Amino acid sequence: MSNDLGERSFAAVIFDMDGTLVDSTPAVVRSWMTWAQERGIPAERLLGWHGVPAASIVTALVPPEEVDDALARITELEVGDVADIVVLPGVLDAFDALVGAHFAIATSCTRDLADARIGAAQLPSPEVVVTVDDVTHGKPDPEPFLTAAARLGVDPADCLVVEDAPMGLQAARSAGCATLAVTTTTPAEELDADLVVADLSQVRFEVTDGRIRVQ
Repeated sequence: MSNDLGERSFAAVIFDMDGTLVDSTPAVVRSWMTWAQERGIPAERLLGWHGVPAASIVTALVPPEEVDDALARITELEVGDVADIVVLPGVLDAFDALVGAHFAIATSCTRDLADARIGAAQLPSPEVVVTVDDVTHGKPDPEPFLTAAARLGVDPADCLVVEDAPMGLQAARSAGCATLAVTTTTPAEELDADLVVADLSQVRFEVTDGRIRVQ
């Protein structure tokens, strides 16, 4: 893990959402625990899925003929539970610094859930928001980040991805992006990134002639 990000500049920054921009962990835990209890699934089977689309989790945990109903139910639970979702430290300063530059969100949420959480946290929405509804393959596949870069009109290799989850970082590396990880949900030793910090209050984004640097 090398801190060479300060020596580089980027055409765009692509942020993960849950755990990176907003703290939705209490709501996520409540929703999935309710879902698991309703279906008789042991709580321990919910471990290790952070950053993975709900459809992939549901497909792994329920019989094929039950996937549609089970996915509809977890979507209903999550969209309906946004009471205590808040913006994480440093996020609003980062967004303010990036005004006029290219930046996006690429999330494993559905569009409805992303809109609900962005609204609940009162987070300004960037020019591009890519959700699981916009791609065929979610994280850890690189498609979410490749799609975000394409919609921004930039080369993925000229993008910095900000993530909190190992699966998301895997997707970013596969897309050819540089990586900045925050330890908001995962210990630093489990995050394979170009730079790992506690949260976005530990870095500063600067924009010069449309190019973005991280200090």
